[in-house]
Amino acid sequence: MLHNAFIGKSHPPTDVELTDALGPAKALWDRLLADLAGEHKLTVQEWNSYSPKAGWSLRLKSKGRNIVYLGPCQGAFRTAFVLGDKAVAAARRSDLPQSMIKLIGEAKRYPEGTAVRIEIMKAKDIETVTKLAGIKLAH
Repeated sequence: MLHNAFIGKSHPPTDVELTDALGPAKALWDRLLADLAGEHKLTVQEWNSYSPKAGWSLRLKSKGRNIVYLGPCQGAFRTAFVLGDKAVAAARRSDLPQSMIKLIGEAKRYPEGTAVRIEIMKAKDIETVTKLAGIKLAH
């Protein structure tokens, strides 16, 4: 399991710190941000840390709604969504990979929605996250 690279930091990561932590995964991070901005106009970015133990994550927002969170780790990163019931139903009907639909089905449900976490390891993962962001935006 991946762990946030910026646990215990009192400030959001600088570009240099982010690049150092992500290593080769920085190219995937940049591509995901570019794809989400291009396809879904997700350009509002906000670094946030709920506690020193949680570390820092980058929130991408649309019209005040949190759409996706990106959590930088050592050599990789994690994305997270909180999906409402309509978005979960739409994801199940979508052309997302079966492994993603299974992950959504097994994800923990909270009062605010179903928490889906995806570890980004390869370029194909970016397509999946971009599609899921579109589903979240639509519902």
